[in-house]
Amino acid sequence: MTEREPELVLCREVAGRASTKQSPSGVAALAALDRVGPPAGHAMLQETMEVLAASQPVPAWHAAGPHRPVGAWCAADVWDSERVLFIDYDGPIPHTLMAHIGEVGGTLVDRLALLTPQAAHAWEATRGEGEVPMPLLEQDAAEALVDLAAALRLTDMTWPRPDDEDVVALRALAWARCRDHLPDWAEHQPLAQGERARVLDAFAQAGAPAAEEAETARSLAELFLDYAENYLSRGPLCWSPGQIAVFLGDWLPRKTVLDQAHRALLPAVLKRWVTFALTERGVPTPWIAPVVAAVEAHTPAFHAAFDDEEGAWGPAKQIAAALAARDVDLTDRDAVDAAVRALKAERLAQQLMDHTRPPGP
Repeated sequence: MTEREPELVLCREVAGRASTKQSPSGVAALAALDRVGPPAGHAMLQETMEVLAASQPVPAWHAAGPHRPVGAWCAADVWDSERVLFIDYDGPIPHTLMAHIGEVGGTLVDRLALLTPQAAHAWEATRGEGEVPMPLLEQDAAEALVDLAAALRLTDMTWPRPDDEDVVALRALAWARCRDHLPDWAEHQPLAQGERARVLDAFAQAGAPAAEEAETARSLAELFLDYAENYLSRGPLCWSPGQIAVFLGDWLPRKTVLDQAHRALLPAVLKRWVTFALTERGVPTPWIAPVVAAVEAHTPAFHAAFDDEEGAWGPAKQIAAALAARDVDLTDRDAVDAAVRALKAERLAQQLMDHTRPPGP
């Protein structure tokens, strides 16, 4: 976890061990790393194999031609919260590389597998009746490899899961296939002000609340849109049951300060918001219902976590709540800065008093 180039370090260590204690398995390990390891290690591995070739033959499969992508397909669910990539390869052993990518809580490769050639064509037959639609669409192979590379990079950064064989067993192979297609980091592109205003106005018109609730509903919609722009990786309108669970059960209680009016109105406005957002995306009506139902299902967890100051609140929310309790205008930066300094001084003084207070009888 602390190495900046762990794969290259592994290649060096294997090369050193294979040179010190020569064996057929050591040369085979060098040959395997040469095929799937990082480009920076190829020259070192090949030079080591040349030295060892005099006493230990290099496996014949090392000289086999490369496997090249010849087709790709993608199956994404109606909410764009998960997708399955199928990339067909020719070469010595034709096969399909499959990757399951989830978007709930961040982009993660959940599973990798090697399947028989043209496995994508059997996809529809594997879907059970009543399952969330995931239609299979043909895709450019290069685009699929870009998608896979970007997802693998995020997976390695956020959740290595060293014991998950569904990823670890084929991770090096998948990286070797897509490393050359790794894209640059995409810059965050927030909605333009005009588009943001259009979305909020369209939402207000889609189901106008009572006049006395209009302002509260509008501010909640702005909160939903702010969250979606920053945390829904496939787009600000891509809500799903899983995204609702994360939003209500984790992010909202941990990050936000809401008054009683906002808390009371939030479940109803969120149901209207996801209905509006998914309708805007063209999601069929039957598949909007599970997302609305998820709001109902996770609202109790939201209320419980929202009131759990010690267990669920983040530091920023704790400070914001303390300032709100003192009637500090959170939109006045000077007032907020002064109040935060006073709050820190009070907490430091309290800590000193607790530390110096003599023990009780």
